[in-house]
Amino acid sequence: MDWMSGLPEELWDVPLTHLAIPGSHDTMSFCLDINSPLVLSESDVFRLLDGVFYCFTRPAIFRWATTQDKSIEDQLSMGIRFFDLRVAHKPSDPSSDLYFTHVIYTHLRVLETLESVSVWLESHPKEVVILACSHLEGMDDRLHQSFISSLKRLFGSRLCPQKEALTLRRLWSSGHQVVLSYDSQSAEGHAELWPPIPYWWANQRTAQGVTSYLDWNKDLGRPESFFVSGLNLTADRFYVAENPKQSLRTLTFSNWESLRTWVEKQEPGSDPKSLNIIAGDFVGPLPLCPLVIALNQKLLRRKS
Repeated sequence: MDWMSGLPEELWDVPLTHLAIPGSHDTMSFCLDINSPLVLSESDVFRLLDGVFYCFTRPAIFRWATTQDKSIEDQLSMGIRFFDLRVAHKPSDPSSDLYFTHVIYTHLRVLETLESVSVWLESHPKEVVILACSHLEGMDDRLHQSFISSLKRLFGSRLCPQKEALTLRRLWSSGHQVVLSYDSQSAEGHAELWPPIPYWWANQRTAQGVTSYLDWNKDLGRPESFFVSGLNLTADRFYVAENPKQSLRTLTFSNWESLRTWVEKQEPGSDPKSLNIIAGDFVGPLPLCPLVIALNQKLLRRKS
């Protein structure tokens, strides 16, 4: 719950971009609304199939689009500090309400969810979160600016402006707790908003496919700032259709031991092959947080 403040003092001056930080992929998919429309980016063919075979497509969408089963407050308390937030405005919705998405929309609205994050941070003043707002479908510039204004009001002085070499000690002294990434040109001119954070997505169905892809990226060298190594598996629609009794949950659990073994071998730090944020699915029942947090002990051994 307070693992950042509990790190040894030797790590308080290590840049956050060099620490091992646990994250959740598609953070808000625990509250998908099975009856909501498909997101705008879905293909016309899939939209047609969904309209004709709704009673078959919707249970399949729900099984394979649900990547988490814990609330964002629970994820915070378990140690997750990077949140993959896919935001959108529903088509034909006359209100300015925004929802989270993964194929379909969530029950929970964006601002009420982020208000709960703000409340949690007030109770944990030495914990720092990285909120990555992406996709941002169905939003015109007016809606972008309204949303950005709401974010700035909500988090206020806790928002960390773009800086180099953020460390826990510096953040604690300034009172900053939120690194907010916003994947849109509408964020230009807002110093409190960070550019998109690279996410290494393998688009593979097996642990071997995922880890091979991540190792290939490591060989190319790490980005200078924050970046995410995604442990999340992806099944294409042919596999989904051929395996009606499976779900993303069963697929993730059956591959977990191989993913765990790979994570245990990783190292944070400044080296070209070091990792930073490691994000996964079902971060509640699977012990991703302690596994990733423990990697920071390797930095201590390197210093000694």
